[in-house]
Amino acid sequence: GESMSLENAPDDVKLAVDLIVLLEENQIPTRTVLRALDIVKRDYEKKLTRDDEAEK
Repeated sequence: GESMSLENAPDDVKLAVDLIVLLEENQIPTRTVLRALDIVKRDYEKKLTRDDEAEK
């Protein structure tokens, strides 16, 4: 059918789909999800900076 085969999808796409499914199953309000994702994004961007610093 038309449904995209996730098997060949990149890891980031697979992860995103897994997260969406999880959030929808738990019926998390959209605003809550977006706020949580902002926090996660900031946290991981800090991690990335730390990792980059560590490699120097």
